[in-house]
Amino acid sequence: MIFEGVITTVNDDGGAHITPMGFRRTDQGVSIAPFVPSITLDNLARHGQAVMNLIDDVRIIAGCLTGRQDWPLTRAESVAGWRLLGALSHLELKVEEHHQDAERPRFRCRVVREVNHAPFQGYNRAQAAVLEAAILVSRLDWLAPDKLRNEMRYLDIAVSKTAGPRELTAWQWLLDAMAVHPRHRLKLEARL
Repeated sequence: MIFEGVITTVNDDGGAHITPMGFRRTDQGVSIAPFVPSITLDNLARHGQAVMNLIDDVRIIAGCLTGRQDWPLTRAESVAGWRLLGALSHLELKVEEHHQDAERPRFRCRVVREVNHAPFQGYNRAQAAVLEAAILVSRLDWLAPDKLRNEMRYLDIAVSKTAGPRELTAWQWLLDAMAVHPRHRLKLEARL
């Protein structure tokens, strides 16, 4: 099973890199497989430490994919790096194995610290729709325009029925990214 989180890694200059990332939980820890090329891949290979943040604020995911990187951080305690202040929980990770692959190298990480910060309030369909739309935005360069249009029309149903202010903001950021992408220029009516 693949879970979605937001990973924070340490850049070459010591700064934080924040990006959405799918991961697998295993008996041995966490498995992460970033695409080649990526900053997350470079940071994990060089630094060997990261924090996986589990969130319910989908603005962070949509924001990271649309150039909004300024999210409040605080220092991690067991690894060199940061965690998101808005995370419901976080996992501090140390890389134990790195398996090379031309497309998606895999890192097996040991969880050295796991902390819950706030309760999970329940599922919201609009949050799931924003997450799916964010994945589509991350693949705009190779998605067929008809597929994107059909997927977004379907996801828009959940947003229109169940979104709160955070989901509407995140949705708008993703729509804006699709509207200016040279392959798509998708225009859907915003609800803000």
